[in-house]
Amino acid sequence: MTTPPGRPADRPAAVIGGIGASLPPRVVTNQQVIEHGALDTSTDWITSRTGIHRRRLAGPDVGTGDLATAAARAAIDSAGPAGPRPDLLLLATTTPDRPCPATAPEVAHRLGLGPVPAFDLAAVCSGFLYALTTAAALLRSGTCQAPLVVAAEKYSAIIDPLDRDTAPLFGDAAAAVLLRRGDAAEPGALLETDWGSDGAGSDLIAIAGGGARLPATVGLRREEQYFRMRGRPVYAHAVRRMAASATAVLGATGWQPGDVRAFIGHQANQRILDAVADRLGIPPRHRFGNIREVGNTAGASVPLALADAAARGVRPPGAPTLLTAFGGGLTWASATLLWPDAPVRTAPPEPRPHTLDHKEVGTP
Repeated sequence: MTTPPGRPADRPAAVIGGIGASLPPRVVTNQQVIEHGALDTSTDWITSRTGIHRRRLAGPDVGTGDLATAAARAAIDSAGPAGPRPDLLLLATTTPDRPCPATAPEVAHRLGLGPVPAFDLAAVCSGFLYALTTAAALLRSGTCQAPLVVAAEKYSAIIDPLDRDTAPLFGDAAAAVLLRRGDAAEPGALLETDWGSDGAGSDLIAIAGGGARLPATVGLRREEQYFRMRGRPVYAHAVRRMAASATAVLGATGWQPGDVRAFIGHQANQRILDAVADRLGIPPRHRFGNIREVGNTAGASVPLALADAAARGVRPPGAPTLLTAFGGGLTWASATLLWPDAPVRTAPPEPRPHTLDHKEVGTP
């Protein structure tokens, strides 16, 4: 694979050197979701409309940071003893363990990384690709040498079990990649990215309460406490935005859709995935995903699907790969890369008891 058009040969590339994933052990079927929320639907309706058969849900003792820590540690282990030590941690999440502070610094601490910079990034289901784009830019600028990009979500904490529109869709998971400096022609190299947003649609995918505009302390109605999504307009936006973003990033890379050998889209809904791939002209044999088994894991879905496909060895190292995602905000992002040559490590969540002593909080 030669250096893509428009990319200077001496420009350093961010290369995926390690891949990690973490899934809660509990498997929940469509029938169990229906029974738990007494939903007016059927397993056939859920499967035909979404492509989802089951998902993983974390228990009350597992937080987003526990999933993130396990996936991040697995990515570091994947890179091996000769791999670089992470010097930056970005955590893409919509479900931080607490509104304040960010979850990322605690994850870095639990990994034993020392005083590295660490921060959360919120772009909902586009979060991983937003974080990947940010990390790659920081690496190329020389700000860091080995950024660790983690995407972790516990959507079961924000989903209303009584809401038929969202309860069957989401699962909990985390995935991570460890980047290193390398060459744009080697397997795992991130080539080009595209991203954007449209705040005019900010109410289409949202949790109304809990923030500064409508604090949790004011006594929220049920519909204000949980994640809500307006399905029809979201579907239309998702297909259009991901297709346009993917087309833009292919053009920046100098690829045609026919050059792509691996396509992974945000695992939101199988019909959306198929519509985007059909619009781009990518045949089914080059499409990969795991929505059937894990559902929509929001910001974690793209790296989790990448980890799943890489673990199964579906493509040889260096194969042209296209990633794309769409999420609340509205946000979207796409990336081209060469299929990584890194083993995938998986690990269960690492539960950690909450140790904050409220007696110690406050002004002396």
